Amino acid sequence: MRLDKYLKVSRLIKRRTVANEACDNARISVNGRPAKASYDVKVGDKIEISMGGRTVAVEVLQVAESVRKDDAAAMYKEL
Repeated sequence: MRLDKYLKVSRLIKRRTVANEACDNARISVNGRPAKASYDVKVGDKIEISMGGRTVAVEVLQVAESVRKDDAAAMYKEL
């Protein structure tokens, strides 16, 4: 699954367009490297999101095309 879509489906970022812009501005890194929106997310990847003066680090536990709002938090683990 693409990185921008994963961020939206997991509810880490509210909209896919915002996730895409964050990737373009190098605010998102995967496994310590800046990542493009087209990066293919895999289980075990470590994603860092730097937005609004705040940094969130998560580890990917699950990749799914669609998830209910209540189950979205089960897709990742905060570090």
